[in-house]
Amino acid sequence: MTKIIGLTGGIGTGKTTVAKYFASKGVPVYIADEAAKEIMNTKEVVQHVQTLFSENVILENGQLNRNYIRELVFTDKDKLSQLNSIIHPKVTLDFENWLKQHKEAPFIIKEVAILFETKGQNYCDATILVTAPLETRIQRVLERDKTSKEIILKIIENQLPEEEKIRLATYVIVNENLEKTYQLIDILIKKLNNI
Repeated sequence: MTKIIGLTGGIGTGKTTVAKYFASKGVPVYIADEAAKEIMNTKEVVQHVQTLFSENVILENGQLNRNYIRELVFTDKDKLSQLNSIIHPKVTLDFENWLKQHKEAPFIIKEVAILFETKGQNYCDATILVTAPLETRIQRVLERDKTSKEIILKIIENQLPEEEKIRLATYVIVNENLEKTYQLIDILIKKLNNI
């Protein structure tokens, strides 16, 4: 039976870098955010999501304006909950179909940004939390997203506190030095092949 290993981490921790390294080692990796993006671009979902908002959230190319939607739901928990009720079941189904294609693997990585917030750890055999010092995280996001420090801090404040995630995680990777991070992952791969 293929083991499901949940991989998560707050904004700027480098969880995508960690996921890519697992993939480079031949481990099947499912990235929930990418699946959600694809699902959000289907015609049926675009129309369904538009019904949630009084403002137009569809771009000229027919796709959803995800940045604008993010702004709208950022301060409206009800809208966020409604949006999630459209997207999450479809992502779950997509993952189940993907998992069937990788049933020969000893374990797979399921990368989910809000794994603990959605109680996703209950569906995993183990979890990995990627973390990094706050200043490092802020610097990475500033370089990547061309945003402001205030917005980054607001996003971090809205995420589950780091101490809580550490408490819930099976394994913790402090991703400050990439070489050390890769060494930790190599050790972890050996461990995970034997659980």
